[in-house]
Amino acid sequence: MSKKVLLFLSQGFEEYEAGVFTDVIGWSREIGVEPVDMVSTALRPEIKCKWNLIVRPEIEFDEVNIDDYDALAIPGGFKNSGFYEDVFDERFQHVIREFDRNKKIIAAVCAAAAPVAKSGVLKNRDATTYDLSDVYGRGFLADMGVNVLDKHVVVDENIITSTGPATGIDVAFKLLEMLTSAKNVDEVKKYMRFTNR
Repeated sequence: MSKKVLLFLSQGFEEYEAGVFTDVIGWSREIGVEPVDMVSTALRPEIKCKWNLIVRPEIEFDEVNIDDYDALAIPGGFKNSGFYEDVFDERFQHVIREFDRNKKIIAAVCAAAAPVAKSGVLKNRDATTYDLSDVYGRGFLADMGVNVLDKHVVVDENIITSTGPATGIDVAFKLLEMLTSAKNVDEVKKYMRFTNR
């Protein structure tokens, strides 16, 4: 049975940071040696992204059964677009805690490290986030008890965090590797033309 990722889309999320997950997991499903499925959800029936793309999640948030998923993917977003309204909502905070409690992978790009930290699951653990951020940047993580590292991508057991949009593709490939294998990632990278092999 193939692994399955839950993609959480918040108001004001950054399109590219969601796109890295949908593309890498999509290519894995299409040509990977170990296919992975992905389903998107949100607290709203329709979401306006940072750069004005309008999207509709595949399933309603209330229909999510955490037991059906092996990983949670969270794209970052912008405060002035409503990002933190959704990711700091207690309903989603509960989902983060449940994924971590069950040792399932949580992959957070850029500002998405903030809700992971707010949930409490990063206390006394290593992580990173956007380094040019406002109130919910590295200082916020430190206030939440996180050991903040100045690295592009940080993996602490089941949690992946990163510093910005450019790291999104690395986070997506790391998520795929943790769910499946390095061989599967190599196959996907080959067909996506990240390698010449």
